[in-house]
Amino acid sequence: MFSRWIELKNNNLLLIGPRRAGKTTLLRNRFPEYSYITLDDLDHLQWAKSDPKGLIESLAANAIIDEVQRAPELTIAIKYRIDRKDFKVCMTGSSSLGLLDQSADTLAGRIHIQHLPTFCWGEELGHSTHQILNDKLDPIKLNQAQRKLTEALTYGGFPEVIAADNSSQKQGILKQYKNTYFTRDLAQLSNIENVEGLLAILHHLARSIGSHLEVSSFAQDSGLSHPTAKKYLNILTQSDLAFKLYGYQYGPAKRYIKAAKMYFADNGIMTALNARVSEGQLFENFVISEFEKRRKLGLIKTDNFFYYKSVGNNEIDLIYEEDGILHAIEIKASKKLRQKDFTNLKSFLKERSEKKVKGCVIYAGSEYYLHEDISCIPAASIYRGI
Repeated sequence: MFSRWIELKNNNLLLIGPRRAGKTTLLRNRFPEYSYITLDDLDHLQWAKSDPKGLIESLAANAIIDEVQRAPELTIAIKYRIDRKDFKVCMTGSSSLGLLDQSADTLAGRIHIQHLPTFCWGEELGHSTHQILNDKLDPIKLNQAQRKLTEALTYGGFPEVIAADNSSQKQGILKQYKNTYFTRDLAQLSNIENVEGLLAILHHLARSIGSHLEVSSFAQDSGLSHPTAKKYLNILTQSDLAFKLYGYQYGPAKRYIKAAKMYFADNGIMTALNARVSEGQLFENFVISEFEKRRKLGLIKTDNFFYYKSVGNNEIDLIYEEDGILHAIEIKASKKLRQKDFTNLKSFLKERSEKKVKGCVIYAGSEYYLHEDISCIPAASIYRGI
């Protein structure tokens, strides 16, 4: 069993994350004494829908319920039994479609919701070893990580993919995921009849990495109506296959005004789609998704990530605030940084004198150094870092 960096609450829990991220394996290994049922089993699913109270009453005092999003009505029966103080339950959901709304109404104050992304880069090897933005890896460890970077960019962090012996096996697993979990199963779960339209949305998202989210463009490219394209994009975020960054503006009320950007939750999804993306898009998605994984695990203590765009259209790829420090991060796929790579950060740092701001560039090179007051950090430092 791979190690995971997440700390699970040993109480009533709902674990949300993409399919094949290892939710079930994690729970069954952390809580081996709990009984287990899955709603992927048609008999249990039928029972859950026809007699939710009867199913919950049949379970042992400690239970794991897998894929609970298939029968959100179970949450009412779960609430009733939790309130009797004779039941502890861990649930998994590979989509929050309708589930979190239902849980918020019926399980408020009774259940802890946690997110489990795919593996962070290097997470399978054990505990984290350093802080990405504050520590410097020694040259040997940095070189070892550098040699693994191309594979991480290509195949991502799904557990089965990491465990595969070679590139051919990894490709085969990801192709299977595309044909099942990323399309067919998601369409079935979301009552989508147009699987081809969903696939077109996925491909257009890959081509749009790093760009502002224009729903009309997605609709036109995929042959869907504007409302349908918007619905499909929301489904991708609710199933944890993708996530959004909103534009950062000072003042909380303004932070969500700017158009969003959208990224895949794991680079392996793009390889599964055989999507045509540039080297820069692949690199940007990798870095931002690795930070997002750590945020979801609670290792980066901030509620949201943002990007920044000035009136003059100068952009910063990643902005977040943690412990009173505003982090501004540029992402560059080049191995050598040029003077112009620092222009946007320098402008941003000058404008934000009223806050403590740390600027850095994460790039594909292999050296740590300072450019004036901006830290230059190799992407290889993400390996086993938090």
